[in-house]
Amino acid sequence: MTIKFCNQCGHHVEYQIPESDNQLRAVCQKCFYVQYENPLIVNACIIEHKGRILLGKRTIEPRKNCWNVPAGFMENGESTQAGAVREVKEEVLADVKNITLFGVYNIIQRSQVHVYFRAELDSPNYGAGAETSEAQLFLPEDIPWDNMAFPVSVTALKRYVEEMKTGNFTIEEKDILIDYEMLRQFDR
Repeated sequence: MTIKFCNQCGHHVEYQIPESDNQLRAVCQKCFYVQYENPLIVNACIIEHKGRILLGKRTIEPRKNCWNVPAGFMENGESTQAGAVREVKEEVLADVKNITLFGVYNIIQRSQVHVYFRAELDSPNYGAGAETSEAQLFLPEDIPWDNMAFPVSVTALKRYVEEMKTGNFTIEEKDILIDYEMLRQFDR
């Protein structure tokens, strides 16, 4: 419950269940405008090139100095796939091709939906973008699992590595409940 003021008239809001609704909402006490709080969408892309996976080392919090697949919050006015491609360009300065949906991961406790795509490098050109200190292609056995940024990325990436062995990629939709004990290892 984070909304304090109406984005229509600026008056104070109170959380209540509006008529014909079943959820607490931020309701303006002057103009009665109802403001909705919705989950954030994160777009991510697992990029393969000649049996290696491209990761970037983060220069920003959270999880500064940890590795991750290119990922970030979706912007208004873009599709999930366009957002993933944008994140790839911003974080590892790469162009990708053969982009397909790989998985949708619902992180309910964080009110986030992570949409993962898989793709191939369009050319062997890549580098560190504004939010990364380095970009590197890793063989599956060399992925720095103990220094990965986010548990959801580990989940998706481990599945990808497993499916690489057969070349039979599936699309998965999964709810991920945060294991706060496991999460402590990611909070350095």
